Amino acid sequence: MRLRIIAAALILSAAAGVAADAAFAGAPVPAEKVSVQTGPVETVLVEKAERRLHLVDAAGTVLKSYTIALGRDPVGPKQREGDGRTPEGRYTIDWRNPQSAYHLSLHISYPDAADRRRAAERGEEPGGMIMIHGLRNGLGWLGALHHYADWTDGCIAVTNEEIEEIWRLVPNGTPIEIRP
Repeated sequence: MRLRIIAAALILSAAAGVAADAAFAGAPVPAEKVSVQTGPVETVLVEKAERRLHLVDAAGTVLKSYTIALGRDPVGPKQREGDGRTPEGRYTIDWRNPQSAYHLSLHISYPDAADRRRAAERGEEPGGMIMIHGLRNGLGWLGALHHYADWTDGCIAVTNEEIEEIWRLVPNGTPIEIRP
């Protein structure tokens, strides 16, 4: 029962915070959490079915792995704005938000031209603002409990400590592949 309450709190907080993420003006993140260190990470690989995010080097060796939570409707690729799905495909980490409503966040370049075209063919908006992020500010105490439910609106969530590590190791421009 307690896990269901926690999951419900995460889902409600995610829904309330998605639009606020780009403009969040909360307390500043300490400088040591904002610095970007270019490391040996060549690719970020996400395996949705396994709920895993891997940092991979140029030789294809997995350097670090993390358990993740996904969009609340995780099966299948993102089709349109508001569908609760996490995209599938090859993208890029193209910018970061140190003032995110979800601790820290790294933006994924979804939608690309093909995603926009497919959505337009259906007369729908493709959505956007897909991020790798920590927990909603103020809920960091949940830690790994957030893994028990897929609760985001399509983002990829890790613990606050994990996003701090990913933030330092994954520079802008890093390719990300999101597999079913």
